Amino acid sequence: MTGLLSNARSARRRVRSRHSRKKRPASVRYRREDVLVLKTSSRVLTLLSLLQTRRDWAGGVLAERLEVSPRTVRRDVDRLRKLGYRIRAIKGPEGGYRLEAGSELPPLLFDDDQAVAITIALHAAALSSAGIEDAAERALASIRHVLPERLRTRLDAVDFTAAVESAVPVDPSALAQISAAVRAREELRFDYTRVGAQKDDRADAAPRRIQPHHLVAMNGRWYLIGWSDEHADWRVYRVDRMSLRSHRGQAFTPRSVPGGDPQEFLRARFRGAVSADTWPCRGKVLMHAAAERVTPFVTDGIVDAVNCDTCTLETGAWSWGALAARVMRFEVDVEVLDPPELADAFRALAARAARASGGSTESRERVLG
Repeated sequence: MTGLLSNARSARRRVRSRHSRKKRPASVRYRREDVLVLKTSSRVLTLLSLLQTRRDWAGGVLAERLEVSPRTVRRDVDRLRKLGYRIRAIKGPEGGYRLEAGSELPPLLFDDDQAVAITIALHAAALSSAGIEDAAERALASIRHVLPERLRTRLDAVDFTAAVESAVPVDPSALAQISAAVRAREELRFDYTRVGAQKDDRADAAPRRIQPHHLVAMNGRWYLIGWSDEHADWRVYRVDRMSLRSHRGQAFTPRSVPGGDPQEFLRARFRGAVSADTWPCRGKVLMHAAAERVTPFVTDGIVDAVNCDTCTLETGAWSWGALAARVMRFEVDVEVLDPPELADAFRALAARAARASGGSTESRERVLG
């Protein structure tokens, strides 16, 4: 009997406890779920930011940086994949992940400083004469639309004006194709319209095949610097006069542009442009002519008399071939003192001159009609 009474009292206490316990409001449950979702979203964005900073990440390192387990990292990677990011799993002892380029542009994540830097760069592009002002304006408007107020305030404080020269419009898709060829180190084939001819006139367009090395914007125009195997020398082309062909060319081994600086190389090509203080290719030759005969025709070089019949000339040009041709215009015997690249350029120039002088009668008749 005592046991039955004890059990009855326990049952009554359990019933009273259930009735007296207050039910948790739904809003409290929802707030906890919201906090969990926000925490997960923040962690996924942090993971994306890390994947964008370097090529490969070990799974254990990511887990340590995010302060979660490797299993959670795998789940977060799957979430990013569902959003359109191509993330490749790397095999190995530790395993890891790599963010790869996708077929479409997914949302990107930038910190405050990166967002400000991108916006300023777009603003400068919109004010420039690079031929992509409209695209830069659209991109700038898209980014400013989603910037938080604190960043808009920082950008409003940055006011500048870009010096604009007369711009020559170019097709942004052409810039993208040329940049891709430069990056892939593949030969580029195109038709090139000479100055004075209409670009749409295919009869005036000459086919070209070069090894593209650098794409440079200067003085309102885009230029492509490339190596021509046909001429064994560097060539510069205006992008607005290029009509690209669709197929891709052969791979090539890149060379170093003379002087090592593409921008200075281009400035030297157009001697007289701003800040063209030095030539990328400089050489010294011994000339079998009196210094008094050579000096009046040297605009930017150093002439030193050796004796009454010979002198040395130190000067420069935008390429070794151009420098050799520049020296040959004096129509005197010369000897290369320095550097070996100039001697090679003279040999190439001599071979080209020999081919030009030995043209066949058939070729002349075909050209002259």
